[in-house]
Amino acid sequence: MTGRPDRRRNVGEAIFADEVGIEYGVYGAFRLRSAYQPIFAPRGEFLKAVAVEGLIEPHRAGRPVAPPAFFEGVPAPDRFFVETMCQVLHLRNFRNIGVDGLDLFFNYNPLINDHPGRALAEIRLMTRHLAEFDLHPGMLVCEITEQAADDKVLVSLAREMRRDGIRIAIDDFGTGHSTAERVALVQPDIVKIDGTWFAEFCRHAAAERFFRPLVSALHDRGTKVLVEGIEQSTHLRVALDGGVDLLQGYHLARPALAGTVFDEEPLPVDTLLGMDNKVVPLFG
Repeated sequence: MTGRPDRRRNVGEAIFADEVGIEYGVYGAFRLRSAYQPIFAPRGEFLKAVAVEGLIEPHRAGRPVAPPAFFEGVPAPDRFFVETMCQVLHLRNFRNIGVDGLDLFFNYNPLINDHPGRALAEIRLMTRHLAEFDLHPGMLVCEITEQAADDKVLVSLAREMRRDGIRIAIDDFGTGHSTAERVALVQPDIVKIDGTWFAEFCRHAAAERFFRPLVSALHDRGTKVLVEGIEQSTHLRVALDGGVDLLQGYHLARPALAGTVFDEEPLPVDTLLGMDNKVVPLFG
């Protein structure tokens, strides 16, 4: 990847606004745009949007690029810069959703910045400017993509974010690194069940019978359970029967670029359970 930013620049110098005020980042030949995917909570016979997850849609020469391909191509020295830019974009563009009362989930990978002092400085920088974006820490949920990160780094990161009022979610539960032991160690507010793992789990005839005990065990630890990757009515049924707290996936709503009109109407569960269309993701 060429055209890397001068690391003496701050993130703000790489962020610009388009003609309608939506902000985007520039990294080399790429434009980075914020997209938001709704997260729903069961409310009787409906699903109600209670939060969104901030996602990045990279563009190159006017064409979208799959996010994994973009992020895998960022050289190691630039990863902290790019990740910080993505977080700032999500914070700045969140006001353009036009809906009050939603929380904002954002991703943080400790492997990008595993130095506790630098991580703390990044957190302080982010929380210091929240008021400028009409946000407060209680609206934020940090999804820790913890993978093989050191336990001490995870605990330190979670402690400092909680101190600032930010809630913690452990991402990718079920993939190997996110285990019951890690949950006990980090004590997250939310555990996010990995969508690929969950889809495979739903293929088993006894999925509904075995999923509820897992959800109950996580609830007993004081954490809410979010299932991502809901792409079929079967996934939704297993998740709801399991008693999960939050749901996310293309069967419910696709990510939408910042500035898109947000649909606040609750989703009828019966209609969703009667649909079996597998939706192709927008952004790879």
